[in-house]
Amino acid sequence: MHTTQLLLRSGLTVAAAALPLALTATPAAAVSGISVSTTGSTVSVTTSACTQVNGSWGTASLLNSSQANFSQGRQVALSGTSNLQSAAWSSVSAGTYTVIVQCANNTTAGTQSVIVTPVSTPTVSPTASPSRGVMGGMGGTTKDYGTLTLVAGGTLVGAGALATAWFLRRRSKPYRL
Repeated sequence: MHTTQLLLRSGLTVAAAALPLALTATPAAAVSGISVSTTGSTVSVTTSACTQVNGSWGTASLLNSSQANFSQGRQVALSGTSNLQSAAWSSVSAGTYTVIVQCANNTTAGTQSVIVTPVSTPTVSPTASPSRGVMGGMGGTTKDYGTLTLVAGGTLVGAGALATAWFLRRRSKPYRL
């Protein structure tokens, strides 16, 4: 009985000590030291994982779905600084690709898949210009009214304003019998 309790306590101590290590450790396959993006038919990759060896940062390769290894893809040399290296491919047709970055010291910085969507270009066709230009105005004001019509409208607006003032003044007085 004493031995089983001792083994149980020892096992719990070892598990408690190993837990922080297990939480901070991540699988190597899940970590990718590259970032891939697409803009139209251009694919670009950036990394900060490579170091310069003999003036070279390394090479990036763009593989389509029928290509199996690094040497079969479209290869571009990395350029940049010690903080950030990058490469880009232009005129990439639509499809799914894999980007692999191999540093100059023969280590792989990362592998990532990317989907390039087709770029649709809008078709522009000429249209006929209006023969009389654009009609401006506010609704029915495109018609020219005479002086008599404008005076009659102004009289109605004034009468409405006077009636509103008379009604509100009369309403504010107390009712008397």
